[in-house]
Amino acid sequence: MSALPPIDPDIRHATTLPGRFYRDPAIYDLLRERLLVPSWHWIGHATELAAEHVRPFELLPGSLDEPLMLLRDAAGDLSCLSNVCTHRASIVVNEAGPCRALRCGYHGRRFELDGRFKHMPAFEGAVDFPRPEDDLKRLETGSVCNALFSSLAPGSSFDEWSAPLQPLLERLPQADFQFDKSRAATYEVDAHWALYVDNFLEGFHIPYVHPQLAQALVDDDYENQLFPSGSLQVGVARPGDTAFEPQHRIAGEERPVAAYYYWLTPTTMFNFYPWGLSVNVVEPLGMQKTRVHFKPYVWRPELLDTGAGGNLDLVQTEDEDVVEKVQRGLKSRLYPGGRFSPSKEPGVHHFHRMLADLLH
Repeated sequence: MSALPPIDPDIRHATTLPGRFYRDPAIYDLLRERLLVPSWHWIGHATELAAEHVRPFELLPGSLDEPLMLLRDAAGDLSCLSNVCTHRASIVVNEAGPCRALRCGYHGRRFELDGRFKHMPAFEGAVDFPRPEDDLKRLETGSVCNALFSSLAPGSSFDEWSAPLQPLLERLPQADFQFDKSRAATYEVDAHWALYVDNFLEGFHIPYVHPQLAQALVDDDYENQLFPSGSLQVGVARPGDTAFEPQHRIAGEERPVAAYYYWLTPTTMFNFYPWGLSVNVVEPLGMQKTRVHFKPYVWRPELLDTGAGGNLDLVQTEDEDVVEKVQRGLKSRLYPGGRFSPSKEPGVHHFHRMLADLLH
């Protein structure tokens, strides 16, 4: 794999990532290790498990495929642990349900609910046993409005990663946000995962791709803010449409806000609407396939189905269509890369610079 050219830090001169970025298997694999492994990812809900219950899952199935488990002990403490036995790598927990102890079904190794090694048959003669490596690895976790996140090998702390959200979270009752399973949805997009992120990071396309959403947002007031770990787009509501009340807006925000669209690197979107939060979880499945989960956390149900957050399924369908068209266009041998709109695409430019820097 040859290195990608750097992206000019001055958006006025910069060129987008070349088409081969989205087609090269070596680039895709390298980003999985350099970007996905050290990043924070959605893993569930902070309120989903009763005491002494467990739920096994895979982190980013289709790309990382890491076997993990989420469990709550008798004291009510929630943990995210490796679900791989430290003896011979068998899966420890295969089904969700009540759990008072962890026991591997292959050779009987047992663990406490916090992952500490407890007992192993027929190891009386083993020297220097047990070791710290015989405990199940415990992962760090963090939460936003009851959405739970973890990382295999954090490149930054959860507080550093989620710092852009804090000015808004300080004004919202996070404990009141409740997951609404009935409104959750999963979509598969025939496109590279980074194309889905590219599309999210700019409101430039809204008047052309989302006519209904465009009626809820003032296009000329669409604002971008950039952070080390992501970006924010502020959607301004049209007069009379559903908007955040002043006390719930970011400090200094005088305009009626229809939505706060946050992206935190690399694959998580936090869409705050007056009714609550939709977390978009992006799962890379290959260079031409992406799975996207919408995880809704509702705070004010009376505002559902109104304003910019009113018909998310339609918006997703429209986004799928245009992103899949871009995926087909990137097969072209005649496309060298494009230019950025300085006023409309600073978020995409920011993202492309991150990716190019990782691949040097």
